[in-house]
Amino acid sequence: MKRILVIGGSRYFGKALVARAREAGDEVTVLNRGSGAPPRGVDHLVADRDDEEALRAVLGPREFDVVVDQVCYTPLQAAVARRVFAGRTGRYVMTSTMEVYDPATLPAGPVDPVGPGGPVPAVPAPVTEASLDPARLPLPGAAGRAPGPWPAYVYAEGKRQAEAVFLRDAAFPYVSVRAAHVLGGGPAEFTGRLAHYVERIAAGTPVDVHEAPYATSFIHHHEMAEFLHWTAGQAFTGPVNAASHGAPDVLALCEAVAERVGRRPRYRVVGAGAAASPFSFDRAYAMDNGRASALGFGSGHVADWLPGAITETAGAAG
Repeated sequence: MKRILVIGGSRYFGKALVARAREAGDEVTVLNRGSGAPPRGVDHLVADRDDEEALRAVLGPREFDVVVDQVCYTPLQAAVARRVFAGRTGRYVMTSTMEVYDPATLPAGPVDPVGPGGPVPAVPAPVTEASLDPARLPLPGAAGRAPGPWPAYVYAEGKRQAEAVFLRDAAFPYVSVRAAHVLGGGPAEFTGRLAHYVERIAAGTPVDVHEAPYATSFIHHHEMAEFLHWTAGQAFTGPVNAASHGAPDVLALCEAVAERVGRRPRYRVVGAGAAASPFSFDRAYAMDNGRASALGFGSGHVADWLPGAITETAGAAG
């Protein structure tokens, strides 16, 4: 049994993580701003994580085996957490994102943000964790940002800088889980990105795609919850990619949707640099999940769970 604190944990795979930990017999505490009550048997702490004094007060003398931070978006939030949880936890797991690899959001500057793996490739090759070393990035200062939504480059840079804060002069064993695009069927997929395709293809509305879209990485929301819980119980540190096997491009995704809804997709090609439908990318940054596999996590396959997620989403749409 582990004593786990989940920061966030009120929706999507955060809720699934809390449920998974409880099923495993862990002692779970959820900390958030009161946006959602956890299930029975789970302690609930209410505080604004940006308020260091209030955070310390609500935590009191509590200590944890693991903190799983679902909602760290800025270097300011990371700096507060680093100070508050130093000496309070034996392990810190931050949910990051594959967007940290996106070459369209990487800053230009005198410091090369890549590690020993070299630059993010211009060819469609999956990126490894070594493709980006946030600790080499210049920190912008302690300025935080209000909660999203943010432009993609702000979200990605915020996550990179948050990782950098935890990695520099580490206060505890730290892991950044760089999550692929998380999908789930029906109301579980609150972002509406899968529903975008189901609704458009079912209605015969064109899907906006790039002329030669690149493949990207996905993970089911239950698999993401399982990945985080597994990570909480491991001893490794540093970044790790969380993605199912298989990296379809947007055209393959549309074909999968078409097979379930019984209507052929229609496409509208957009120009280079123009906005397109979710998951249509004109640059490559699908992820390599080899490190997670080598460490012992058994990743699923997109082809195994995507049809069911599409069917659930279509059913929820009516």
